[in-house]
Amino acid sequence: MHPYLDHDGPLAFAHRGGGPRGRENSAAAFADAVSLGYRYLETDVHATVDGVLIAFHDTTLDRVTDRHGPVATQTWDELARARIGGVDPIPRLDELVASFPSAHWNLDLKSDGAVAPIISWLQRRPDLLEQVCIGSFVDRRLTAVRQALGWRVCTSAGPEEVRRLRLASLGGRLLDRMQLAADCLQIPPRHGRVPLLDETFLAAARRRGLPVHVWTINDPAEMEGVLDRGVDGIVTDETRHLRDVLRRRGAWPSGAAGAAAAK
Repeated sequence: MHPYLDHDGPLAFAHRGGGPRGRENSAAAFADAVSLGYRYLETDVHATVDGVLIAFHDTTLDRVTDRHGPVATQTWDELARARIGGVDPIPRLDELVASFPSAHWNLDLKSDGAVAPIISWLQRRPDLLEQVCIGSFVDRRLTAVRQALGWRVCTSAGPEEVRRLRLASLGGRLLDRMQLAADCLQIPPRHGRVPLLDETFLAAARRRGLPVHVWTINDPAEMEGVLDRGVDGIVTDETRHLRDVLRRRGAWPSGAAGAAAAK
């Protein structure tokens, strides 16, 4: 198992930092999650036209900031003037990671333009490789990262890998023959009307030694349900709900108790 995944009990991921409302992927959101005791933080990664990596979900600024236009055509100096929810600056990824040195980061590569900069950054910062997991909805981005960084980098499965494992889970011996480069699976409970998180798929993942993290689960009852089925992690916007669920189950990290006690 990759060191990133070496953790007692299910992992709790703060999706885009979780709350506060309307301030996703802001330094304030991540600080709130860390104050609750979260050790695993999920964010999205784009690159500016001059190659600066930023923590930001959308391809354009319009939905969550007070500015407009595509992210990929603007320089860092231009993006630095935007404010999330009219309040928070868009974080540079390197500065965000430096602000929370003990955190583990789940980084979703949202654009082709972010691939070369993130490879270069991690090549310069090999000390971060045990604290970072790279994911993407585009398989070729993951392939490029794996080819450049090898086994040292933790990656989640891309869509094609998930599809192949899903098919192989129904095919007996096919499961033993298939090759997967991923270290973990990060999936929704279903894809459209097709369920992914069923016992057949979970059994196939366990047989291959692949932890399963499920996203994005915000309802406490659903959190309880997927935990009862044996998932290895949950990604949530509702950071307080997930913390409370895991605390009731005795699965909240012991080192996080002090940070969470006052919240």
